[in-house]
Amino acid sequence: MSGICGWLSVNHSTIENQQVIDRMTRLLTRFDSNPAQTTAQGSAALSVVAKASHAHLYEKDGLLVGIWGRIKSRNKQLQADIDVKGMAAALADLWLQKGEKLFSDLGGEFVCCIVDSHARKVALAIDPLGTHTLYYQQLDNGILFGSSADVLLTHPQASQEINPQGLLNYLYFHMIPGPGTIYQAQQRLLPGEYLYFHDGRAEINHYTQAQFNEDIKRPFPELQQEFLSLLRKSVSEIIQDQKAGAFLSGGTDSSTLAGILTEVTGEPAKTYSIGFEATGYDEMYYARIAARHFSTDHHEYYVTPDDVVETIPLIASVFDQPFGNASALPAYYCARMARKDGLDLLLGGDGGDELFGGNVRYAKQYIFSLYDKIPAPLRNYLLSPLILSIPPDTDPKLLRKARSYVAQATVPMPHRMETYNLLTHYGFEAVFSPELLAQVNTGQPAQLIEQTYHDTSHARSLINRMLAFDWKFTLADNDFPKVVQACRLGGMEVSFPFANDEMLAFSLALDPDLKLKGTQLRYFFKQALRGFLPNEIIAKQKQGFGLPFGVWLQSHKPLREISADSLSDLKARNIIRNDFIDKLLDQHLHEHASYHGTMVWLLMMLEYWFKQHTQ
Repeated sequence: MSGICGWLSVNHSTIENQQVIDRMTRLLTRFDSNPAQTTAQGSAALSVVAKASHAHLYEKDGLLVGIWGRIKSRNKQLQADIDVKGMAAALADLWLQKGEKLFSDLGGEFVCCIVDSHARKVALAIDPLGTHTLYYQQLDNGILFGSSADVLLTHPQASQEINPQGLLNYLYFHMIPGPGTIYQAQQRLLPGEYLYFHDGRAEINHYTQAQFNEDIKRPFPELQQEFLSLLRKSVSEIIQDQKAGAFLSGGTDSSTLAGILTEVTGEPAKTYSIGFEATGYDEMYYARIAARHFSTDHHEYYVTPDDVVETIPLIASVFDQPFGNASALPAYYCARMARKDGLDLLLGGDGGDELFGGNVRYAKQYIFSLYDKIPAPLRNYLLSPLILSIPPDTDPKLLRKARSYVAQATVPMPHRMETYNLLTHYGFEAVFSPELLAQVNTGQPAQLIEQTYHDTSHARSLINRMLAFDWKFTLADNDFPKVVQACRLGGMEVSFPFANDEMLAFSLALDPDLKLKGTQLRYFFKQALRGFLPNEIIAKQKQGFGLPFGVWLQSHKPLREISADSLSDLKARNIIRNDFIDKLLDQHLHEHASYHGTMVWLLMMLEYWFKQHTQ
C-alpha cells in the first residue's frame, strides 16, 4: 500500500530536505518494497510510494503534485488531459486554472497533495468516503502532511506530544475518530474534505458532500439492472490486469464480490476465509457455500489462540494510532494467504452495509422509532412514567422487556445507538485516573456523535441518517483503516468496490424503504441478487470476522498471561485506574468473558501501541 508525505516550510538546504524526505519515505515502505518517487525543492518536499499505477508525481517551477491511490476524473475534459499529459501533470495544469476548487473534479480512492512553493500554498484532499487517510500538522511557517501519523513524527519540526483526549476517545469508540488523533498537534482530514493552506493559515472545507434524494421512485427491474451493471463495472475498473482475489466471510457483500470477480475475469476467483474453533464465531459454513456456488479457488485458515499471541505485537506496530477492532487480525491472515499465492490485490466488501442498510442496529433503531409515533401527550404523560416506574428486575419477563424498550426508546437519537457503550457502562470515573480526567472533556464523544448525526439533516429518513452517520464512524474511522492496515501488514493491496463513486450515487437516490423495509435489512440488495447469491446466504444473519478473544482468555494460558502482563505494564502510565484493571481481570472476565474481554483487548492493544510507537 505504502503512502504519501511532504511539507512546505522555511528554506533549508536541498540536501537537508532530501535527507528528511528520505527518512520519511523509508518509514512508508517498511511493510513492503514499493518504488518511491521523491523530490525536494527549496522549502518544499514530496514523496509518493506505491505501485506505478497508484503513484503519480509531478514537479516543475516550484509546483509539486503527488497522488496516491486510484484517482478518477469526474469530467471528460480532465480525463482527456490525463490521457495526454498523465495524471499529475493534468492536475498541475488544473491547479493553475482552478486552484483548490479542482478537487470537485476528482473521485476514486485517493490522496492528492499539491505544494506550490513559490506561491507558498498547499492543497490536500482525500476521497469522498475516506478509504485513504491524510494527517497534517500546521507548523509556525508552513504545513507538514502524510498518509500515516508515524511518518509525520520523523520530521524535525513535528510534535510527539500525546493527546489525552485521544486516549479517552479511543476507549469510547475503540478507535480515535477524526479529525482528532493520538497526537496533540496532528489532525486528520475527514472524507470528502480538502485543506487549503495559504497566507500562513489552513482552511478546511468539503469539496463534495453526499445529498440524498428520497423522492425518486423507479421500477425494480430498472434498478436491479443498473445495480448489477455498476457492480461489474466497479470490479472491472479496480482489477484491470492485476491478479485479484476477494475476502470471503460468507456474508452477502463478500459473497457478491466473489461471484462478480469470477464473472468479470471468466475464471474461478481466489477467495480467502478465516475460521475459529469457537461456538458462535465461525462462519466457514457459509463461506464454503459461496465458494461452492461460484466455484471459486477457495483458501481457508483457522486462527488459533497461539496465532493471536504471536500476531498482537505485529498488529499494534502497523496501526499508527491505538486501534481496538480485533477483526484486523483475521483480515491480516487473509492478506497473508493472498500474498503467498502471488496476488496483487484483494477486494473488500466494506461499505455494502452502510450503502444498502445491512447493520442489525438499523432494524433495532427502527423498532425503537415506532414509539415516537404514539401521540406525544399519551407517550410523555402516561405511558413513559407508568412503564418506567416498573423496577428493572421485576417479573414477569414481559414487563421487564416493556420497561427496557421504553427506557431505550425515550433516549433521543443519535445517543440511543450508544446505550450499550462499554465505557459508559463502566463509567469514566471508574476507568480513568484522576490525572487523565483532569485533562480531557468527557462529554466530547457525545458531542462528536451529535455533530456528525446532525450533519446528516439533509436526510429525512431514519435509515439514511444512520447510513450517513456510519460513513464516518464505521467506515472512514474504523473499517477502512482496519482492512487497509491489516493488508499493509500482510503485504497486500486492497480496494473496496462498494466505495465506488457511482455506487454511492446509486445509493443516495435509492428509496429509503428499499434499504430497510420494516425490519428487513438490505431489502433491495438481497432482492436484486436473488438467483445470483445462494439462498442460504441471502437468508443468513449478519456476523463477520469477529475474534473470540474473550472466550479464549478463559482457556488459553499464554493469551491470558500476555494480557495480564500488558495491563500490568499499562498501570505505570497513569491512564487507567489500577483498581479498575484488577477488577477487570479478577472479577469482570469471569462474569461475562466475551463482553468484558473487549475491554481487556482494548487496554492490551493500547499498551502494545505505546511500546511500539513511543519511547
